[in-house]
Amino acid sequence: MQTRILFVSLFIFFSATTFAQKDSVPERKFSVSTPWLSFANFGEAATNTHHYELHFKYDLTSKDKIGLKFATWSLFQPMGIQWWDGLTDMINKESELYGSEFYPGRLRETGLGVSYQRMLWKGLFAAIEVLPQLKTYVDEDKNKIGNGFKLYTSYHIGYHIPLFKNRFFIEPQIHCQNWLIDTNTPQEFKEINKKWKNYFLFEPNLYIGFKF
Repeated sequence: MQTRILFVSLFIFFSATTFAQKDSVPERKFSVSTPWLSFANFGEAATNTHHYELHFKYDLTSKDKIGLKFATWSLFQPMGIQWWDGLTDMINKESELYGSEFYPGRLRETGLGVSYQRMLWKGLFAAIEVLPQLKTYVDEDKNKIGNGFKLYTSYHIGYHIPLFKNRFFIEPQIHCQNWLIDTNTPQEFKEINKKWKNYFLFEPNLYIGFKF
């Protein structure tokens, strides 16, 4: 099932980039953007994900963009804990759940992937991102205990808002993530992961970027 999902995702990406050639190409063809999380790397060390992410996109047409995505983050608990599973309680010191699902260390994930974005109506767009990631596990003493591989995909619905004569833009959006392949997880991390899903639903986000 997971292999089929991956195949369909890649088929959509490459098919879309092929058919996109029929539309007109805009004047400013390149853009760089990052989510607000790239500016939010402060606060308590225990729950700081040190999230950094950059998107480099090229406008194939006025409606179609392809791009490269670089991302790296450090997880202190499973990504598959949903909002309704008490995620906010688990990172709030005031809650009895604080730390209950924390990893016995950290998981650093870093990858370079591809993306495709299609404008649907006015500023409304849909996008898919495929991000192969290398994983590094460290224990609570920051000693490396293992490496692995993850194939991370995300599916986005958002709205493009141009600013300052279309030189800058913001993109509020909602996305869902799924990691189809996840290998070589140390046993102590695996015991926590298996309680949760291999997807995360309905994450709000805000991208900030400029065009050139």
